[in-house]
Amino acid sequence: MELRGPSLSLRYPVAADAPRLFELGRDPDVAQWFSWGPYTDPSEPEAWIARQDAEREAGTHLDYVIVDPRDGVVGVTGLAELAVRDRRAMVGTWIGRAWWGTGVNAASKALLLHLAFAVCGLERVGAYSNVENERSARALEQVGFTREGTLRRWHRHGDRVLDVHVFGLLREEWEAGPLAGSLVTMVKAPPRAWVVR
Repeated sequence: MELRGPSLSLRYPVAADAPRLFELGRDPDVAQWFSWGPYTDPSEPEAWIARQDAEREAGTHLDYVIVDPRDGVVGVTGLAELAVRDRRAMVGTWIGRAWWGTGVNAASKALLLHLAFAVCGLERVGAYSNVENERSARALEQVGFTREGTLRRWHRHGDRVLDVHVFGLLREEWEAGPLAGSLVTMVKAPPRAWVVR
């Protein structure tokens, strides 16, 4: 499955993406707030890619690589924590440092939120951000998410247990916001586990 927009596209990761993901994800600044990184061995992104088919079909994760037409793979975005009954999921994104502040986050979120709301039928998409990661918080707010509160001792990163801010975007907020008008072309349908209506 692929989602194409005016400036970039999202597609399922394949084995050939592992070296590029290792290059991007071994940067400590990129992985500072994530439990999985930074990458220290090429086998780590290889193992992540190998799990993707099963996780998509199980409704566990629906992850995509972010592909810039000039630069190739520049990051990852996707949905997790799907609650079919409540029609909600959480979004997570990481982008190589060279593409911070370039519009890649907003463009990839436009594609992923179109998938979530217009195709899969979700009513809410949430996101987490470490309380010290103001860059991430600003990026979420700039694309329409609302900071809703703080979850204390929510996220374990190595030996540390960290607080996170929780953000939310409702379907009607997305429909009224700037990302809903983005031109999106979808190639193939998402896995049935992710379509809630």
